[in-house]
Amino acid sequence: MSKKIVLIGAGSAMFTQGLVADLCHSPGLGPYELALVDIDPAALEVAEGLARRLVAAKSADIRIVGATNRREVLPGADVVLMTVGVGGRRAWEQDVFIPRKYGIFQPVGDSVMPGGISRAMRMIPALVAIARDVQDLCPRALFINYSNPMTANCWAIRQETGLNVIGLCHGAFRVERSLAKVAGAPPDEVTSVAIGLNHLTFFYDLRWKGRDLWHTIREKLATDLRPAKDGLPYPKAGDTFNDGDIGANPFSWTLFQAYGGYPSANDRHVSEFFPERFPGGKYYGMTLGVDAYSLEDIIAWGDGIYADMRAQALGEKPLDSRLLERKVGEHEQLLEILASIAYDQRRIFYANLPNQGAIPGLPDDAYLELPAVAMAGGMRAIHFDNFPDPLAAVIQRKLSSIRLTVEAALHGDRHLFVEALLADGAVTDPDVAAAMMTELLEVHRRHLPQFFPADGGAAS
Repeated sequence: MSKKIVLIGAGSAMFTQGLVADLCHSPGLGPYELALVDIDPAALEVAEGLARRLVAAKSADIRIVGATNRREVLPGADVVLMTVGVGGRRAWEQDVFIPRKYGIFQPVGDSVMPGGISRAMRMIPALVAIARDVQDLCPRALFINYSNPMTANCWAIRQETGLNVIGLCHGAFRVERSLAKVAGAPPDEVTSVAIGLNHLTFFYDLRWKGRDLWHTIREKLATDLRPAKDGLPYPKAGDTFNDGDIGANPFSWTLFQAYGGYPSANDRHVSEFFPERFPGGKYYGMTLGVDAYSLEDIIAWGDGIYADMRAQALGEKPLDSRLLERKVGEHEQLLEILASIAYDQRRIFYANLPNQGAIPGLPDDAYLELPAVAMAGGMRAIHFDNFPDPLAAVIQRKLSSIRLTVEAALHGDRHLFVEALLADGAVTDPDVAAAMMTELLEVHRRHLPQFFPADGGAAS
């Protein structure tokens, strides 16, 4: 019997091509029906065209279906994936550029700080609406979210619908492999325990064949993490596309030295959870989002990737054979997770799930990124009673602002929007927070029906 996968937000062409490539490489779970959904017909045309060319190139047993209305394809779904980005890269730019006018500099702007909070206001109503359709049309489907801000999105969906949405991100997987490389151990043989929030998940146990690797890593830090004699203090820091070296993540290593846990997903994301450490965005002689992890560069890169994929999808250029090479990333982990669930292999992966007592001392309803077992029936969080109290305190502090963000987004509450900005810590003046909120709401007005009900708009 064919396995039906529905991908909502298929206009995220890079994810779509990675997923299709992995499906082509993983016929054991198939045959597949892959339904691609996007409310933008032009984006859907690109995703569908590229998927069909990839399938044809591999003669894979995959049936591709396209739809702009998700309700047409959700019935009978075995797996529902969300890679939605309400407003796309143009909205993302405003999430970063508007706070810059108020002296707030963000290297990403998709999880916390004003950019992440603003993004949540657009994302949460849209994803909750999708969740309600899943609940109505395919309630037994494995329901997986990739959209940011991961923690707020999953928390809101669970709170409003009760659905067991799973949040997946490749960050912890990548960082585990990077830590193994630092320790000189084979990445595939290293085990770890990391707990926290998506983009702030602390690795506090790291082993190779049972041997603790932290001593080896501390020895490496003593020789490799030191300022250069000339130029920038850490010349490898701030590079969006090269973050695997010790010197590329000085702030994350500072946290490791202070707390005994290394945070995923490295400085580009982690720095946003500690805005008070970087007043004016100053980061080791650079400015966050400008010349350190340039937002403009990552946006241009994304635009370029999409343009290239569009040309391939529409037959304007040959299909890049590299698209069919297996890549390490979130889509590869997905196929491994699906196999572990289908065959009850009980393999362990990092996932974002409701705490429900897995980590004592943190709220039961909060979504945490933590080790989980992929087994028959879905994913189950593993319980740990040894998460260090200092690390739990850091996570608890950030959960407060995320909870306020969820409530503001669900109810269109401007007062709570301001309070979320203040609790986050990047903004300390209530008047500045209110002015920034007003500007962000206005620029994203067409995507915010809960704040502008008289407009009659819809975010989903």
